[in-house]
Amino acid sequence: MKVSLFYLPSVGNRSQIEAGRVGLRGDLYDQMLREISAQAKLADDLGYDSMSFTEHHFHVEGFELSNNPVLLDLFIGMQTKRLRVGQLGIVLPSQNPIRVAEDIAMLDHMTGGRANAGFARGYQRRWVDIMAQQTHGIHGALPHQHDEIDTANRAAFEENFRIIKQAWTQDFSSFQGKYWRIPPGETPWTLDATRNWGGGVENGIVKAVSVVPKPVQKPHPPVFQPFASSERSIRWCAQEGVTAILPPLHPKLEYRLCEVYAEVSGKPIGEGMGVLRDLVIADTEDEARNLWRESGYFCGHNWFEPFGFSQGLIDPETREEADVFKDGLALVGTVDGVTRQLEQMAKRLPVRWIFAWMYNSLLPHERLMKSIELFWTKVLPRVANLK
Repeated sequence: MKVSLFYLPSVGNRSQIEAGRVGLRGDLYDQMLREISAQAKLADDLGYDSMSFTEHHFHVEGFELSNNPVLLDLFIGMQTKRLRVGQLGIVLPSQNPIRVAEDIAMLDHMTGGRANAGFARGYQRRWVDIMAQQTHGIHGALPHQHDEIDTANRAAFEENFRIIKQAWTQDFSSFQGKYWRIPPGETPWTLDATRNWGGGVENGIVKAVSVVPKPVQKPHPPVFQPFASSERSIRWCAQEGVTAILPPLHPKLEYRLCEVYAEVSGKPIGEGMGVLRDLVIADTEDEARNLWRESGYFCGHNWFEPFGFSQGLIDPETREEADVFKDGLALVGTVDGVTRQLEQMAKRLPVRWIFAWMYNSLLPHERLMKSIELFWTKVLPRVANLK
C-alpha cells in the first residue's frame, strides 16, 4: 500500500477563518507555503510516496486555496528529491484539455518523471460554472446528483480525458467531439518550416497538431480520479486504468465499489483503488479527537456536508450512519489507536492507496509534522503488508 499526503490546502486556523474573509490575507498564504514546504521535505526524507493538491477557485473563506495545483506541484517538486507530486484533482470540465496535457507533461520533465495526474469532475458551482463558461452547458455537479447537469458534466469530463490521453501518447492529434474540435475548422497554415520539418498539415490546412513535450513517463503519468463514489464512475476508472480514490463511505459501499472495479478490470479486489482518510496522531485519544474537531470536523461540517458528501456514510439497507472512528473511516488517536483503526480497515478493504488528509493551517504546523512522522515511523511498520 502506498501513502500520499493530501492537501486542500487552506489558510488560517479556526478562529481566523471565523473572523471572516481570511483568504484575502497574503501573509497567511505565505505562511501556508512555508509550512507545506517543510512538511514535504519531511515526507520526502521519510519515504512517503507523494503529495497531492486540489483545484478550487474564489475561496475567500480560507478553505481550499489551490487554484493551480500544477504550480503547487512544481513548488514542492523543486524542493524534494524523490517525492512524487500530483493533483486530486484538476477539474477537467472547466479546463482546456490541451493546456492540461501540456502542463502535466512539463511538470513531469521538470520533476524528473515524478508527476502524477489527477482528474476530477467538479461540484462547486460558484466556480465551476464561471470557469467552465467557455464550454456551453457545463456546470458543477453535486455528489450523488443524477440529472442533466450531471450528465453533461460527465460527458465533458470523459471527452477531455480522451483528448489528454491522445495528446500524451500520439505524435499528432485530431479530435471532433461535442465540446472540443481539434482543429476547430479549416485553419490555414502555409509555413515552409512546417512543410519541411513538421507535420499535421495537408494542402496548407491544419489537420492535426503535435502537443509537445510528451511526458517523461510512458505511456503517461499515473492517473487518479478523486473522489469517486458511484458505480458508474468506478466502472469508468476500471475501464480506463485509472486509480479511483474513494471518499469516506459506509463500509458496505466501500467494499461494493472495490468489487465493481475488480469485476470490470479483471484485477484482484482492491487493485486500482484508494481511500481518503483524515490523519491526526497525538499523545492521548482525547487530545487527538480535540485536534480533529478543530480541523477535520470543523472543515467537514461547515464546508463539505452542505454539498451532500455525508450521504455516502449512510448504510444503504438500515439507513444508519457509519461511525467514522470505529469503522476506520478516520485515522485519529494515539499511535496504538490509529494502528488498530488502520488494521481494521486493511482487513476489510484491501485497497492499494491511502491518501492522508492534511488539515494544514487548521492543525498547527508542529502537530501536523508530528502526525506525518509518527504515522510513517510508528504506525505503518506495525501493520502487516502495508509498508
